[in-house]
Amino acid sequence: MTHLPLSRRTDWTGILLATVLSVIVILPLLVVAVWAFTEVWRYPSVLPQQFGLKFWHQTMMRSDVWDALSISLRLTTVVTALSAIICLPAAYAFARLTFPGRNLFFLSFLATHAFPKFGLLVAIAGIFLQLNLIATFWGVVLIQLVGTLMLMIWIPVAAFQGVDRRMEEAARDCGAGPLTVFWAITLPQAAPTIFAAVLLTFVSTFYETEGAWLIGAPQIRTMPVLMISYINQQIVVQYGAVLSVMLWVPSLLALLAARRLIGTNALAKGFGA
Repeated sequence: MTHLPLSRRTDWTGILLATVLSVIVILPLLVVAVWAFTEVWRYPSVLPQQFGLKFWHQTMMRSDVWDALSISLRLTTVVTALSAIICLPAAYAFARLTFPGRNLFFLSFLATHAFPKFGLLVAIAGIFLQLNLIATFWGVVLIQLVGTLMLMIWIPVAAFQGVDRRMEEAARDCGAGPLTVFWAITLPQAAPTIFAAVLLTFVSTFYETEGAWLIGAPQIRTMPVLMISYINQQIVVQYGAVLSVMLWVPSLLALLAARRLIGTNALAKGFGA
C-alpha cells in the first residue's frame, strides 16, 4: 500500500472548519442582501415571490438617509485624519524612544477596551454634558477618537519596531540626515502596516454606533444609528436591509482600494501575516 506524502494529504478537518465558518459569515449577509431586493416574500416559501427595487427607491428618496450618509463620511474622514496626526508620532515615540512611564502610557491605550464600553461612554457623556458637547459634531468626533487609539497606536508601533535598523544605519553611514532616513528608509518599510491601521480606523469609525448614538443624538445621526432606528421603528424588513447593504459599500470600496494601491501581500504583511 502506498501512502500519500503528508504535504499532499487532504486536510478534511480544515476544509470542514473553513466551510462552517464561511456559512456562518456569508449566510446572514446573503439573507440581508436578498431582503434588500425583495418586494414579496411570504412564509412558507423558501425563495421570494417577487424581486424589485421598490424599497431601494423609497429609501433613497428619504432626505434623512442622505443626511446620515454625509455626516458619517465627514465624521469618518475627520476622525481618521485626526487619529493619524495624533497617534502616528506617538507610535513612533513608543517604538523608538525611552522615557519615564513609557510602558505605563503604552498599556493605558488598552483601557478603552479593558472595561465595558458603554459604561465608559456614559461616564464620558457626563463630562461632555458639562462642556456642551452633547449632540454636536465635534462631540461625536472626540468620542470616536477614543475608540481609535488602540488601533492607531499599537499597530503602527509594531510597524516601526519591525523596520530593518541595518538599512537605517547604512543610510546614516552614507551621510543621510535623520529626516532623509525616515522618509527614504523607515516610512516605506512601515507603510503597509500603517495603511492597515488607517484602513481599520476608517472602517471601524464608519460603523461605530454606541458613541455616535449616546453623544450625537438627536441632532447628529450617522448611518448605523439611522439603520437601528429604521429596524426598531419600521415593520418593513426591507428598509433596514437596504441600509445594511448601503453600509457595506464604504468598507468594500476601502478594501478594494487597499488591494489596488498596496496589494494583498503588503496588507497581510501589515497585520504581521
